Amino acid sequence: MTSSAVCSHRDPMLKKRDDFEDMLEERRNSSDLRYALRCYTPVVYKGLAPCKANQLKNMVLQSEQIHYVINQVSKEMGKAVDEVQEEVSSILEEMAQRLQLSTVRFFAFTLSKVFKTLFRSICVNEEGIQRLQQAIQEHPVVLLPSHRSYMDFLLMSYILYTYDLALPVIAAGMDFMAMKFVGEMLRMSGAFFIRRSFGGDKLYWAVFSEYVKTMLKNGYAPVEFFLEGTRSRTCKSLTPKLGLLNIVMDPFLKGQVYDINLVPVSISYERILEESLYARELLGVPKPKESTSGLFKARKVLSEDYGSIHVYFGQPVSVRSLAQGRVNRCQFNLKPRHIPRRPSEDIQSFVNDSAYRLVRAQEENMVLKPWVLLASLLLQNHHQNQAEGQKRGITLDELTESAVWLRDLSRHYGAFLHWPDHTPPSEVVASSLSLHQGLVRISEGRVQLALEQGGQAKPEKPHSTITPEEDLLSQAVVVLSCASYRNQALHVFLRPALLASAIHAASSNNKQDIYNSFSFLRNMFSNEFILCPGATIEDFEEACFLLVKTGALQVTQQEVVVTERGHRTLTFLTSMLDPFLQGYQVVCRFLCEEATEALTEKQFVPAVRKFIIKHLLAGRLRYSEVLSSDLQKNSLAALLRLGAVRKIKGAEQETLKVNQVMVNSLEDTLGGKLPTQKAAVARL
Repeated sequence: MTSSAVCSHRDPMLKKRDDFEDMLEERRNSSDLRYALRCYTPVVYKGLAPCKANQLKNMVLQSEQIHYVINQVSKEMGKAVDEVQEEVSSILEEMAQRLQLSTVRFFAFTLSKVFKTLFRSICVNEEGIQRLQQAIQEHPVVLLPSHRSYMDFLLMSYILYTYDLALPVIAAGMDFMAMKFVGEMLRMSGAFFIRRSFGGDKLYWAVFSEYVKTMLKNGYAPVEFFLEGTRSRTCKSLTPKLGLLNIVMDPFLKGQVYDINLVPVSISYERILEESLYARELLGVPKPKESTSGLFKARKVLSEDYGSIHVYFGQPVSVRSLAQGRVNRCQFNLKPRHIPRRPSEDIQSFVNDSAYRLVRAQEENMVLKPWVLLASLLLQNHHQNQAEGQKRGITLDELTESAVWLRDLSRHYGAFLHWPDHTPPSEVVASSLSLHQGLVRISEGRVQLALEQGGQAKPEKPHSTITPEEDLLSQAVVVLSCASYRNQALHVFLRPALLASAIHAASSNNKQDIYNSFSFLRNMFSNEFILCPGATIEDFEEACFLLVKTGALQVTQQEVVVTERGHRTLTFLTSMLDPFLQGYQVVCRFLCEEATEALTEKQFVPAVRKFIIKHLLAGRLRYSEVLSSDLQKNSLAALLRLGAVRKIKGAEQETLKVNQVMVNSLEDTLGGKLPTQKAAVARL
């Protein structure tokens, strides 16, 4: 490992972030009807008049690329050109948005009522709004919000309407089209609908990409989509999907626009509406289909308190500046620009690196609430009590002291923490526990997870008839719900936690040995967390810097030594990663012990869940978080990437071929049986 001095790393505490204002404050003190009907005159790109939906569709239909693909498909499929042209028109009709100001005004009025009922405040950084307003006038803009809730795209349009900004056209899944009335309302609010997958459908891909590029090239409205592709049920960032990012960068790469501004937006919820729904999905309960009737049934959420939302509009990122020194755009002069082509390796690498950078920007500007820290501490206390066979929880005083310690540590690590500094810590803790009372129970001054409340999903079933498996799964709902809040802070602690786990796993204090262990863990978890490709040394140095800065480590050219005061920090950090380590280990064990030659990827999650439940009930596993289907899928993706498991094409479907020697080796390297907390402290 070649390494520069670890202490030269930029201090994350020095990062300046904007202040917030509560946009609901004015809504509470004035007429919602007047707000919805007010004069709306947004600034637009180069002063262009907004384009009508039919004009936009005609521009797509007349484009050179669409004509080229129509002729190609006509030859390949033996269809008449007119027939293919009709298919294109049909796809476009199904896909296209029909933005209407009257519908936008209806949503503005309705959402004002809903948001004031659900949330205490919606805080937005005004400087970010001003930067966005400027960016929209200069270049085509792409909005890239984080995605943790159904509420995200409604919230984005609501904010832009409130601040008199151009409303975005939003890429939405076809699921919403199934919602009678609501689907069309969303279309008339700027949503354009795309299929979840269209693999080799050349015609659909051409229409979709040309539709998006036509909007961008002409700058009629900001384009909005979610880089993660789907909502994160675990509330940690998902590996970015590159399809749409490839499309929106294409006009710049082909010289059709001077530049494009990419704006990462971080949306942070103090309490997530879909909290228990997500946990149940991760445990295998099918997601309810989007429907209008389901929306009305969900009205009961209006009677609950969901705390505050913080929305941070990040610095616009210029595609031109990203590409400088990375991409040679001359390659696009070798073929006519209207002929579709697969991106070259250097373009794919550039887009991939840009995507990770943008998701990291989202993470850095996520606002963490005190409950995120409390959830982390309560989960670790729960696991510790389980290991010791106790159910006594933690005292309020101990929880408050630990929360203050963790607050200070997270700030040193650069967390964007919203902790009321002029309020006594005991009040901050009490307020957070009250807001999340569905997940915690306070009895005789002690706090613990409200595991008995997990069973409330089936109140009609007498307690005596609940099976051990049902009881386990109902408790897992609470644990996974709590873990979703802990996960919001993972990006802050991830690199130090990887180093802490590497120190625990390494055979000595030798810096090279610890780096090798760190590199292995980082590579293993690169499907689980946002870890930028090719940045292993930088991440190692950042982790060393942060742990040295907080007095947990002493690092020399040859050694990494844990200080006396560092034990508490490293124990906390290793405990944060332990559920993920155990999850990957148990998947390895399943593949070695129970995977058959006929196992398919579709069968994998139900089969591994059954295996895990058996071991949890037998007391051989410590963390019920390993029941998360997200963790199981990520571990399989890692094993496929590393070549320990391969997909074999069969007559009807692909099966998983396990390299048992390699999987066993990976399990051993991950640490075999996870140590108890006491053993971890002794080792450190």
